[in-house]
Amino acid sequence: MVAHGAVLRKNFFTGEQVVAILKDYHQAGLEPEEVVVMDFAAKISRDAHSVTSQDVQSLRDIGLSDTEILDVTLAVSARNLFTRFLDGLGALPNAEYGEKDAEIWAYVMGEEMPVQDPVA
Repeated sequence: MVAHGAVLRKNFFTGEQVVAILKDYHQAGLEPEEVVVMDFAAKISRDAHSVTSQDVQSLRDIGLSDTEILDVTLAVSARNLFTRFLDGLGALPNAEYGEKDAEIWAYVMGEEMPVQDPVA
């Protein structure tokens, strides 16, 4: 999660926005379409057996093609597999992420730290 947060921060969001997404993506200022995709991903992650054809239809309703829905599903599933593998080994994120993205690291690692973006 720390590595993905770093990529999101580098390319799309501030550190504060990434932490807001991690805390509650429904309240993080995402586009409605992004929230629908996140809801679908969360459902796969938490209870894949409960995914219904209506869940898939909700992705079509926001304009995703069947190929894009497959891509989302595969990406979420692969990430879940890899995360469980790492969790099973007790692996931790590389410490370099803690140095580069301290606020994301602090949130993910359960540490309290104020979120501040560097001044350019």
